[in-house]
Amino acid sequence: QVQLVESGGGSVQAGGSLRLSCAISERIADSWFTGWFRQAPGKEREGVASINSNYGSTFYADSVKGRFAVSQDNAKNTVYLQMNSLNLEDTAMYYCAARPSGPMIWESPLQASLYTYWGQGTQVTVSS
Repeated sequence: QVQLVESGGGSVQAGGSLRLSCAISERIADSWFTGWFRQAPGKEREGVASINSNYGSTFYADSVKGRFAVSQDNAKNTVYLQMNSLNLEDTAMYYCAARPSGPMIWESPLQASLYTYWGQGTQVTVSS
């Protein structure tokens, strides 16, 4: 059973930075996607960023472009989300998810319903 474990969440003041980590217990497939999602209370789950394991292709939601960066260390089966210039709207539970690569995920890399494996989440709270 594939397991994903997020870490690195916490409380930070607006304008600050955090780096989230997602440790994946095993290789998902020859090629896979890892995505970061977030969900604030009363809101739908939102795709934030994703990365393809083989090509390193990255995808971002408009709301985080230029502030967040997703990266990976395949030797460690770990994906990171560097979050800079955090604002109050970034407060949410952050989840990482993964799935094997394929045509559908290349078309919609930030669509939560396409992902198979999910972590338990890590809370990020931004205060003024």
